Amino acid sequence: MKPSTFFGRHPVFRFDEFRAAYLAKGTRSAQTAASILKQHVAAGRLINVRRGLYACLPPGADPTSFRVDPYLLASRVSKNSILAYHSALELLGKAHSLSNRITYLTKRRVKPFEFQGIQFLAVLVPAALRNSSDSGGGLIDERRLGLALSVTGYERTMVDVLHSPRYGGGWEEIWRSLEAIEFVDLDFVVDYVLRLGSALTVARVGFFLEQHRDELLVEDRHLKTLQANVPSRPSYFDRRHRKGGKLLSRWNLIIPNKVLTRAWAEVS
Repeated sequence: MKPSTFFGRHPVFRFDEFRAAYLAKGTRSAQTAASILKQHVAAGRLINVRRGLYACLPPGADPTSFRVDPYLLASRVSKNSILAYHSALELLGKAHSLSNRITYLTKRRVKPFEFQGIQFLAVLVPAALRNSSDSGGGLIDERRLGLALSVTGYERTMVDVLHSPRYGGGWEEIWRSLEAIEFVDLDFVVDYVLRLGSALTVARVGFFLEQHRDELLVEDRHLKTLQANVPSRPSYFDRRHRKGGKLLSRWNLIIPNKVLTRAWAEVS
C-alpha cells in the first residue's frame, strides 16, 4: 500500500499499523518504513504525537490550529485501547459536562501525556478481567473519521464509574451523566459488577439502581442479587469523605447526604 493511500484512510495511526500495511508484500524493511514517516513529519504532512503515534494533517490545514481528534488518539495509543469512564460517557453523548481529560483502558501500563491541551490517561483493565479476551466485555464499536474505535457501552460504563469514581468526574457529574441513560441491560449490569469482585461497588450499583428503579425498570430480582453481595460491615460510600452521611442497612453503605438527596438537583 502506498503511504499516501494509507494516510488517507488512517487520520491517526500507530507505527506498527503503518509498518504492517507498508510491508505487506515483504519487500521493504522496517527501517525504510520509519524513514518514510520521518520524511512526512519533516514535510509537515504528519504530526508525531508521541513515540510510535502519528496524526495526519489534512491538505491545506493550518498546523498551528489543526486539532487532532482526541478520541481517535486515545484509541490508537495502545493496541486494543478502550475508551472508558467519563470519556465513554462523552463519546456516547451522555456526559453532563465535557472534560479536558481522555481516559482509556489498556492491558499494559502507558505513561500519561498531554497533547493540544488534552490529558491522556491510561487505566489498567481491572485485575479480575485482565485475562479475558474482551477485557471484560460490554464493549461497542464506534466510528470516527472512518476509523473504528472501541468504547465501553452504557452498562459497563455505569458500573465502571461507580467502581472508580475518580475517573468519572465526581459524584454529581456521575449521577447527572448516568441519569441521562434511558435504558440498560440490567442482567449484564448485575453480572458484570459481581465479576469485579468488589462488595463496595456492588452496594454502590445497588443503591443507584434502587434510587432509579422506576426510570430503569429495575426488578426486585436484580436488587436481591446485589443485596446478597454487599459489604459484611457498614462501609463509606466514598472512602475519601468520612464525615456525616446516613447508613442504609440494606446496602451497608454510609451515604453522603448530597448523594442520598441528589442535592444538586435543587439548584439546577
